[in-house]
Amino acid sequence: MPEIDKEKMGGTMRLGLRPTVFQSNTEEAVIRQLYGDEPQVLERHRHRYEINPELVEDIEAAGLKFVGKDEAGERMEIFELDNHPFFVATQYHPEYISKVLDPSRPFLGLVAAAGGILNDVLKQDLKKTAHDF
Repeated sequence: MPEIDKEKMGGTMRLGLRPTVFQSNTEEAVIRQLYGDEPQVLERHRHRYEINPELVEDIEAAGLKFVGKDEAGERMEIFELDNHPFFVATQYHPEYISKVLDPSRPFLGLVAAAGGILNDVLKQDLKKTAHDF
């Protein structure tokens, strides 16, 4: 990771609130819909490891698609598996901002999918906070 500085605290980690940009042609992505079809989201990071960019093409050929990337388009931040009720993974940590009455969107989607109501949730105005549902 280019911002690594081994002399400073956290020098081996990607830390803090950072934007994730939804890629073009991802309007149908479940996670993008859960975020209210926003062009990008701000989420907190705390990690050392990332997807190897040399493997992205092979991973996408196997069926996973990277729908969210960092602002430079170099880091893979969100992927989904097409034709699955809810198969979403994020590089960031949505649990850091999740609350009982205002769950983060990935958790809202997971619980809604598990309850069989994901399509009903996606039909709502998701620009509001979750506790408005």
